[in-house]
Amino acid sequence: MGYKVVVAGATGNVGREMLNILAEREFPVDEIVALASRKSLGTEVSFGEKTLKTKDLDTFDFTGWDIALFAVGSEATKIYAPKAAAAGCVVIDNSSLYRYDPAIPLIVPEVNADAIEMYKNKMIIANPNCSTAQMVVALKPLHDRARIKRVVVATYQSVSGAGKEGIDELWDQTKGMYVPGQEVAPKKFTKQIAFNVIPQIDVFLDDGSTKEEWKMVAETKKILDKNIKVTATCVRVPVFVGHSEAINIEFEDFLDWQEAQDILREAPGVLLVDKREPGGYITPVECVGDYATYISRVRQDSTVENGLSLWCVSDNLRKGAALNAVQIAEVLGNRCLKKG
Repeated sequence: MGYKVVVAGATGNVGREMLNILAEREFPVDEIVALASRKSLGTEVSFGEKTLKTKDLDTFDFTGWDIALFAVGSEATKIYAPKAAAAGCVVIDNSSLYRYDPAIPLIVPEVNADAIEMYKNKMIIANPNCSTAQMVVALKPLHDRARIKRVVVATYQSVSGAGKEGIDELWDQTKGMYVPGQEVAPKKFTKQIAFNVIPQIDVFLDDGSTKEEWKMVAETKKILDKNIKVTATCVRVPVFVGHSEAINIEFEDFLDWQEAQDILREAPGVLLVDKREPGGYITPVECVGDYATYISRVRQDSTVENGLSLWCVSDNLRKGAALNAVQIAEVLGNRCLKKG
């Protein structure tokens, strides 16, 4: 027997990826429905070889449905997730709304799958920020071996993390560079994104960090270990899909870079591509459409005691959002909602 599955926000980038990944991974679906706002009502979306017409999220009755994958943003989630949960449908939410609620599990299956049992508190499970998800997948096996004290991370985040508007703005600005009089002023981003990098993602906080940077700190502590110190600088770059991260790690115990490679080579969700030669690493373009979190450039950091540096790349629409949500659904089904 399979599950009755809802995908809310099915016409957006992440919602469409959720449908694709559910089909690709052959998630046991008996029935599936695609929901959207009224302005997108009737839009057709693909689920494997099937075509689904979106239904109205506002009037949908979640009674009798098992799992709902939400990709509708915090404001809509605040309205509809409690309705779904009250109807007995477990919500897996991709927004930031519930991530920091101590009663709601924040899950990356390769890292803290055991926390899934907490879903019973409110019938809601939170999906982490895209930049956090790939980083903790890389950190977890190393933390298990040598205990991480501190992480310094600089991110290089693609415009798809800002949704369709971000993708469109990079595309339009890039084209406009070559046509006099067709230049496109920044709208989604604070400054020109084409041929540029922007050291701001989300709003600024009182301490000078941005909310995106704060998310990485808070989520890493909740998912992996509250005692790890994290500092982040999050940067938007002119890449369509795929987030990259330069991660510097300080451990309690010494960890040789070659042993770290061996650990990462066997770690769930990780693919090590690390040859010390030109091109012996992974870039965002090469990770698009893949499930893995890629690790390259593993090396000792001699400037701190017990330090390592590495390069981490992943498809943010997949592991950073849709894939992680589907993996949570798989864990939920295998451990908590078994049928048949």
